[in-house]
Amino acid sequence: MTGTSVLINLLGGVALLLFGLALVKEHILKTFGGKIRRSLGRSAFNRWRGFGVGLGVTCLLQSSTATALLASSLGSQGLATASGLAILLGADVGTTFVAKLLTFDLSWLQPVLLFVGFIVMSSGKKDKTKHIGRIMIGLGIMLLALKIIVSTSVPMRDSVAIRSLMGALSDEPMLAVIVGMCIAFLVHSSLATVLLIVAMAGSGVITLQGGMALILGANLGAALPAVMNTVNATPEIRRVPLGNLGFRAVGVVITLPLLDVLSSTALFASNEPAVVLVNFHLFFNIMLAITFLPLVTPCARLLEKWVPANTLDKADNKPRYLDRKAFRTPSVALSNTVREVLRMGDLLRGMLDGAFEALNTRNSAQLQHIKRSDDLVDEYYEKINLYLTELSRQDIPKKYRRRCYRISSYTTNLEHAGDILEYSMTEVINKIIQQNILLPDYERKAIDELKNCIYRNMELAFSVLLTGDVNNARALIEQKSVVKNIEREAILAHQKGLRDQTITVVAGSSLYLDLLRDLIRINSHFTSIAYPILDQAGELRASRLKSTQAEPSNSAEPTINSNESPT
Repeated sequence: MTGTSVLINLLGGVALLLFGLALVKEHILKTFGGKIRRSLGRSAFNRWRGFGVGLGVTCLLQSSTATALLASSLGSQGLATASGLAILLGADVGTTFVAKLLTFDLSWLQPVLLFVGFIVMSSGKKDKTKHIGRIMIGLGIMLLALKIIVSTSVPMRDSVAIRSLMGALSDEPMLAVIVGMCIAFLVHSSLATVLLIVAMAGSGVITLQGGMALILGANLGAALPAVMNTVNATPEIRRVPLGNLGFRAVGVVITLPLLDVLSSTALFASNEPAVVLVNFHLFFNIMLAITFLPLVTPCARLLEKWVPANTLDKADNKPRYLDRKAFRTPSVALSNTVREVLRMGDLLRGMLDGAFEALNTRNSAQLQHIKRSDDLVDEYYEKINLYLTELSRQDIPKKYRRRCYRISSYTTNLEHAGDILEYSMTEVINKIIQQNILLPDYERKAIDELKNCIYRNMELAFSVLLTGDVNNARALIEQKSVVKNIEREAILAHQKGLRDQTITVVAGSSLYLDLLRDLIRINSHFTSIAYPILDQAGELRASRLKSTQAEPSNSAEPTINSNESPT
């Protein structure tokens, strides 16, 4: 077998292992997601219970990263930082137990799991039964992938190039840590990385000390995805993954210089390098738990100092251009106001980004910053309108008074859009995530189309606000017919799904319609800037543009009441 063939087979085995892991995690969350979240929530104020729950949940999910994201998402819902750290210490130990189990010879179980899982999935009448069948198939795929990786690793020991590369890693443990960290971060799984390292060690491809250093790197790299996924979340959510990364980093720094001593101790005495590495992985995480579990409370206090609350309320995010001295020059004062309205719009764009990110990644942690951002939107609204009120009381020309009214009206609409995002849309998305509702492809497509329309209309609306251009205002109003067409097609497709009795459609029907309604209302508020401009230009009838020969809507077709009358 050539080196290229070996590499392709190895990559295929790793990909199959990751697919099996993802399949197991996905369907365990669909089946037991609510119970898992409730178990994590009940451990809010007890570190020992948190440790046990973290261990058990990770043994089920086979992913400490998934447990970390679940635990961190509870940070703003009352989960103490200390308990969150305890949960992740348990999660780190839990993933080592799974690795230990999978290193046993379970080849006989692989065909059984695949066959029985297929029968259960195919014959099951209930969703839960089908999910259990898919979990069994996922476990079978993982065992098959391990067989491929082990068999592919055997010829690698005969490769001069690979032996030279792995020899370099053995001679440079710091380099091996970095390589292990990068692999674990890229595949988002310490379990898959450890199993790959163990398989290569069992085939004689890497030395014992090189494997230990790679294991340390895998433990460090596995903590990074949770940190990256919560980087834009609130401080309460970010603290737990950062603390877990700190625990692992301290453990690696202490353990790395001791690899020579550890490899020669009786604790790791075995003729099987694979067994030694799995035991080392287990030893490392158990020692982390023993060391840091009694210290989670002081560590939590330290994290609360390093990552303080209210980081979004810094002065840079607040209105700063509303200078009363500019009242002497009304055009400058109005320009200052428009600058603040644009910054208000940037906040709303960030809120929308967070909402869609949460929906796409099914990570409710992304929703937590929306309330804090909406508080800032409210502050912008109050200060801008107060500034405009004071300006309009000055002796200024009539055209400036009209512009004051126009800007004030638009900030009111932006504030309403923020309220819809905070009080309605985030609640809908959170329910979709908590209830493990998967939207069909055509529903996700409709939401993406609406999202793209809203983003385009936001840019066009701010252009209209800056320039007062009638043609752009007309184009903005005409975009509402595009949105109505998307709405009409989305609801027709949704009703067809209901008639076909698609289970996922029925389960999420009301939530999907609520989400559509919220998006349409938000779009309506953004496009409202066009109405006073077109009205002033004499281009509005009672309900539509004079020059637009719009087709009357078919009353027989479904629609959503989106409150679209101009403000």
